[in-house]
Amino acid sequence: MGYRQGQFLAMEKPVCLITNTSGGELQVNQEALDILRSIGQPVVVVSIVGLYRTGKSYLMNRLAGKQTGFPLGSTIQSETKGIWMWCVPHPRRDDQTLVLLDTEGLGDVEKGDQTHDTWIFCLAVLLSSTLVYNSMGTINNNSVMSLHYVTELTEHIKVKSNNEKAEDTSYDYARLFPTFVWAVRDFTLELEIDGKAVTADEYLEDSLMIKNGSSKAVALSNEARECIQNYFPDRKCFEFDPPGSKEKLQSLDQLRDSELDPQFVKQTSDFCSYIFGFSKEKTIKGGITVTGSLLGNLAVMYVDAIRSGSVPCLENAVAALSKIENSTAVEESFALYRRLLGERVKLPTETQEELSSVHAGCLEEALQLFMKRSFKDEDQKYQATLMERVKQVYEGKCAENAEMSRNHCAALLLQLENDMGPKESYMTPGGYQRFDAVLNNLVNTYRSTPARGVKAEEALQDYLAEKNQLGKIILTADRNLSEQQRRLEEQRVQAERESKRAAAEAAAREQQRALERIRMDEMERARRENERQLMEKMERDRIAAQRVIDQKLREERERLEAECRRQEEQRIAEIQRLQNMISQNRRRSSRGDCVLS
Repeated sequence: MGYRQGQFLAMEKPVCLITNTSGGELQVNQEALDILRSIGQPVVVVSIVGLYRTGKSYLMNRLAGKQTGFPLGSTIQSETKGIWMWCVPHPRRDDQTLVLLDTEGLGDVEKGDQTHDTWIFCLAVLLSSTLVYNSMGTINNNSVMSLHYVTELTEHIKVKSNNEKAEDTSYDYARLFPTFVWAVRDFTLELEIDGKAVTADEYLEDSLMIKNGSSKAVALSNEARECIQNYFPDRKCFEFDPPGSKEKLQSLDQLRDSELDPQFVKQTSDFCSYIFGFSKEKTIKGGITVTGSLLGNLAVMYVDAIRSGSVPCLENAVAALSKIENSTAVEESFALYRRLLGERVKLPTETQEELSSVHAGCLEEALQLFMKRSFKDEDQKYQATLMERVKQVYEGKCAENAEMSRNHCAALLLQLENDMGPKESYMTPGGYQRFDAVLNNLVNTYRSTPARGVKAEEALQDYLAEKNQLGKIILTADRNLSEQQRRLEEQRVQAERESKRAAAEAAAREQQRALERIRMDEMERARRENERQLMEKMERDRIAAQRVIDQKLREERERLEAECRRQEEQRIAEIQRLQNMISQNRRRSSRGDCVLS
């Protein structure tokens, strides 16, 4: 199969996305999930539904730019089982992937399971951004009635969660349902209404007009029409001539365009061009753009809901996706931070600033990844989790840095001490002066040695405290000095010793204060970076939300204008019909008068 983990490549052929288990339950195929999870781009999802053996797979193969792929078959038996998926690069948009879903034919007499058909139809609606309904012949009452699944959508799909008291409305469904495209195959009639040429779209709208009558059959038919009008305000219609003779249909996937009816070829090309040009990327409630990875998670959640006997809920799906995606964003961003920190820092560092600078750069990249990968982290809970985990790792790295520095400095001091000789060599007159000179030389050599790390002065302070005790012993042993000299020397030595100790302590305290200042600066920089990226994300979210609202307002305005035009056209048509009736009555009356005379 043409993909590898982490990088999507065009699939060579379709794979099954949703199938039936041996127990008759729906199940998502793991191979298809792996493919979807490798797609980080937004997806345009086009699904096709319709009665079995109506040529759905041929249209999907053409959308994939292939002659074969989805099985066509040449008998009255259904070829496609479950829902099959084919992911291909979008022909016109480099930043999107086209996902084609070919569904199991509805109404298969061999299967005879209407509940299964209903769930297949619902899943196609839930997963797609464009839904193609494929039918044969004409759009008449029978074809509308065959789309009765649309009347059951509200029983099998919920928009709001159970926590909300408000009931779902047709507007709620219309905002989230896909664009509806009706493909009429083997259409042999003229596109005329009352002798006037019409477009395929006008033909569809006329066919969806509510019929007069009070019978049960008319009521059921009108219910389907109302559902299509209410749930799918964005509608399009394509009519297709027969592609050729019946014999050719048996090998349709093997024929070149030159062997098919030219009008059918053009109609197929127009259909594909519309799908490529006008099909929108898949979004979910809140205007969130769906990537391949999100689509795979949606499929799993919807199928799991169906298997558990509950009704798929669009709002719950968004909440569940938010939890999954934000948890993944935390893990990926945290893993990036740890990897970058491990690659960029070599312990022990010479200064705390060096480690702090590397930490700041790694944190910035990790936060950028989190902001890009996460969505709907409205209370910043997941971002706070990421920051806490980063803080723990950084503090651990600081502790490790300090320990390595301390051990390195201790080893260095022991190495330098080898040049001092045994302590017995200083137990002579003037021995303390020699000891003090050698110790001073050791301190100077130690401080001039590079790469001692952040605990250099603290380690030296500990070492000098130890040598101070030895100095006392050597000083006591220096007995040949006169009492006055000994007293003066002792005072001088004590003063120097205290001075060295005080200087070492002061240096250690200053180093510790410097470390604390650096840590405080780091925390402030991290806080400012966090706030900056958060504000940027909030602004992007606000802009995206405003775009969604503006788009919905435009769509509602266009829908209302279209509805007004349709009602006006109906009113004009009714007036025309009444005028025709009056004219006919007048002519009959005129002929009757002539007969009487």
